[in-house]
Amino acid sequence: MLAEHQTWQYRLRKNTRRTLLYIVLFAGAVIMMLPFFWMITSSLKAPHEMTLRTIQWFPKVPQWENYKIAWNAAPFGTYFKNSFTIALTVTFIEVIFSSLAAFAFAKLNFFGKNFLFVLFLGTMMIPGEVMLIPNYITMVDFGWVDTYYSLIVPWTVSVFSIFLLRQFFMSIPHDLFEAAVLDGCGKFRFLTTILLPLSKPAIVTVMLFKFIGSWNSFLWVLIMTNTPKMRTIPVGLTYFVSDVGSYYNYLMAASTFAMAPILILFLVLQKQFIQGIAHTGLKG
Repeated sequence: MLAEHQTWQYRLRKNTRRTLLYIVLFAGAVIMMLPFFWMITSSLKAPHEMTLRTIQWFPKVPQWENYKIAWNAAPFGTYFKNSFTIALTVTFIEVIFSSLAAFAFAKLNFFGKNFLFVLFLGTMMIPGEVMLIPNYITMVDFGWVDTYYSLIVPWTVSVFSIFLLRQFFMSIPHDLFEAAVLDGCGKFRFLTTILLPLSKPAIVTVMLFKFIGSWNSFLWVLIMTNTPKMRTIPVGLTYFVSDVGSYYNYLMAASTFAMAPILILFLVLQKQFIQGIAHTGLKG
């Protein structure tokens, strides 16, 4: 009887802790989703409903035409094309460069490897704003202002991506690399045919981080572009903000369809993304 009583108490405590954990997680999820819910409902409101002093969670009459008006208010077709072109190109090139660098730091032996890697990591401590003016001057000297080159080339190398892939590559046994070399497999072939296929979760994680970062890039695009034909979605959203006021309902509508591709991409690749985070030591 005593053993059964102790077992029952143990199960009760375990179920209680699990229930409390689920409650906390659910509350956190609600808090995280609240801004998105507010954005979507606000995108369907009439202009006068956006200026009410009391909080109105739902529109009285959904204004679905807000999306059409927001889309036609600015050349969002061009903005979407530029955002996709820049984000996809930057992501593709960065994965190539980061994979090569991470492979060298993880599997090859050369003089000063650890010092060079620490030096690379040290550059992550430099705020991006510090390099803004030097990078701008460089782009002006190259004649790349208001071109795709200035929006793509400076962001094709990422120390964070190199670090993330290196951590994943190091988790793969080095004996596999040595065995492949003994069997006549070259280093580049080992990287492309063995290491990268085994590192799919980390590759997907790097791709998601870079694509989202490039898609949401605002300040650099704003500085480097002079004409609407080169601007991207984040800069295009500023069309609804002016000195005399903001059209918040149209801004929320534009923000909703600007966020949709990122949300779809994450939902499709969330399994690989979570695996990549778990295996590269970025948890918590």
